[in-house]
Amino acid sequence: MLTRAELLDSVCRHRTNGASDERLGEALAVLTDWIVDGGKLSRGFRFADYHQTLAFVNAIADVIHAEDHHPELVVGYNRCAVKFDTHSVNEGKGGLSDNDFICAAKIDAVFDSGSWRNDKG
Repeated sequence: MLTRAELLDSVCRHRTNGASDERLGEALAVLTDWIVDGGKLSRGFRFADYHQTLAFVNAIADVIHAEDHHPELVVGYNRCAVKFDTHSVNEGKGGLSDNDFICAAKIDAVFDSGSWRNDKG
């Protein structure tokens, strides 16, 4: 069974296979705030204001860069949607892989840590 600790201890790989339905189910059991929407692993985050939203985006940029696995970000005044998929799986048609689950867990950890918070919100 997949665990959050396993995801947090893992790193993204450039060559990866698409996730099976079983693996996706295990990942969603661990990543309880994430859903699959339009073939992407997605989660919305809410903030007090635009400053906190951008602070969070900047904080997750470090994770995204370190893992070299870049999500779609939709940023608004007090919200940010993060959407992952892996373009290289399924013969280049895209889909979900362990890379998406790894990054989702690491972004959850950044959010939960509150390290991005400031005194203005």
